[in-house]
Amino acid sequence: MSAPVLENANKAGLRGGRWFTEVGWKHIVAWIMIAICVFPLLYVLSASLNPGGTLTGSTRLFSEVSLGNYATLFSETNFPRWMLHSFIVATTTAVGTVLMGAAAAYAFSRFRFAGRRGGLTALLIIQMFPQMLAFVAIFLLLLTLRDIYPFLGLESLFGLIAVYLGGALGANTFLMYGFFNTIPHELDEAAKIDGATHAQIFWGMIMRLVSPILAVVGLLSFVGTYGEFILAKIVLARPENYTLAVGLYVWASDERNAPWSLFAAAAVIAALPIIALFMYLQKYIVAGLTAGGVKG
Repeated sequence: MSAPVLENANKAGLRGGRWFTEVGWKHIVAWIMIAICVFPLLYVLSASLNPGGTLTGSTRLFSEVSLGNYATLFSETNFPRWMLHSFIVATTTAVGTVLMGAAAAYAFSRFRFAGRRGGLTALLIIQMFPQMLAFVAIFLLLLTLRDIYPFLGLESLFGLIAVYLGGALGANTFLMYGFFNTIPHELDEAAKIDGATHAQIFWGMIMRLVSPILAVVGLLSFVGTYGEFILAKIVLARPENYTLAVGLYVWASDERNAPWSLFAAAAVIAALPIIALFMYLQKYIVAGLTAGGVKG
């Protein structure tokens, strides 16, 4: 235990058995939980560096270390194409979700119109039902659209993006709505006095003030679509059109002949963009998630 913590514990009169019963046991539980969370990550990393090709063949972590699986992943598989597709779909969906959610939240927060409260209630009810419940209707709709607009039909990345954006409102709008309400209306009135239009207020002022919630919604949308499987599997039928989630599932579907070492290597690489994005947006996450609950 570090010196400052011990000093604070001594000042508070927590020593010996009393310190353990009130503070010490929490440290033990924390270390146990850290070990439980870290061990699977180390095991996957070890399996990705194991040239043996199995997850069960290695009894010790990092008993063999080789970068051959990573080289094979990029030279002999469709992994780079799948990862590119996932980036295109997730990035486009995240940007579209942020813009649509921000526009809807701004309208509900700043304007007073007939059906405003009913619209908010409808969004609240709709978000209770996952989009995947309508996968049969989505499949039939895209099947019909393929004959009219091929780029929006089945086996199309833009069709999958359209499906994701179709369910973008709901929780995101409510999250942004609470944050928009924390921005004083006096700022809008002052801008209007100076001759600013609603578009200028929205793009030039409000969007800058609500950047934390935009980062949170964008991150949640990116992560959700980056790893989404069910709708992507329905829309993208051909292996060359797969995203990462669908492609890796196909690899792991054959339990006896699955390339587990390649699967582990792909899982490690696929996790890196999420980790990097989370670390970059970390400073916005706490502010974006908590500020919306200050004022309804």
